Amino acid sequence: MGRLLIITAVVLFSIIGIAAYLKDQKAQESRIVVSADSTDIAPILIDIDEKPEIVEVPEETIESQKVKAEEPITSSWPLTSEGLPTADRIEQLFTTSDKKLPVVKTISYKSRVPWMQGRPAWISDYATHFKTSRHFIARSLHGKGRYYKHDISNGDYFNVLDPDKDIEFYLLIDLSRCRCWFYVYDKDTHQRTLLKDYAVGLGRPDNLKSSGLLTPRGKYSLGDRIAAYKPKTTGFHNGRKVELIRTFGTRWIPFEKEISNTTSPAKGYGIHGVPWTEDPETGELKEDLTSLGTYSSDGCIRMASDDVEEVYAIIATKPSFVELVSDFHDAKLPGEEYQ
Repeated sequence: MGRLLIITAVVLFSIIGIAAYLKDQKAQESRIVVSADSTDIAPILIDIDEKPEIVEVPEETIESQKVKAEEPITSSWPLTSEGLPTADRIEQLFTTSDKKLPVVKTISYKSRVPWMQGRPAWISDYATHFKTSRHFIARSLHGKGRYYKHDISNGDYFNVLDPDKDIEFYLLIDLSRCRCWFYVYDKDTHQRTLLKDYAVGLGRPDNLKSSGLLTPRGKYSLGDRIAAYKPKTTGFHNGRKVELIRTFGTRWIPFEKEISNTTSPAKGYGIHGVPWTEDPETGELKEDLTSLGTYSSDGCIRMASDDVEEVYAIIATKPSFVELVSDFHDAKLPGEEYQ
């Protein structure tokens, strides 16, 4: 009797085992197990009865995406290592070739002109008539640095600022980088063109100022009481008579009035050249460029002589503005960038 019970139990367990095996095989046939070996993702179970959805993509969409992927990312201007614009298009203001910028006009000199009566017209007369500085015309005639050479003959070609263009000039100064960007803005087309960028020197640090420097922050108009200095030209500065080139370099462009977000009154501030000092060996005056890129002035913006002289020659007769910001990206530049 006991032996019969043992045999019966063995048969029952065998039947149960076979049934369990067949059930597991059926379950395996209804799914695929995708392994996730060498990953931290758990295996994903996919029902083989589900069919993937097929989406028809138009051929033109594929081609447009291909073109878009292959197009390089470009900028209107070359960029510095910090991703900021850099340019030098100054000569396109002065050249009489077809490379000139659209804000200038080429003139052929004639000593006799209808708008002058009783005497020949000189460069200063053309400058007044076309609202362009004599320095600008002299550079167009004779090249960079020849601002005082006014020799001219009938038939000579030179540029003036186009009298039919309503333009302004705009200097953007980044206080954190000691850098200046110089733009011309065409108010009719609402386009701005980056002419050049420069290294500048700024005011000493001052924690009592909201800008953190003796140089203020904000937007100012530039005044027309500009000045050009040569060696031995004297004037008064801080109550004493000085040789002006030793303090202001060769040019002075004053702030005129506050426009927006200014942290100090305009009076007393300006853009000027680096100071000139005596060469210990020759005793001759030479510009001291060591303050460029540093914070060492009383608050004014310093530029190299070549740089401030060309800015002066260009902006002298047109409305001009300076905006000083903590960072280039904080500026509110006028108009759209000209390509």
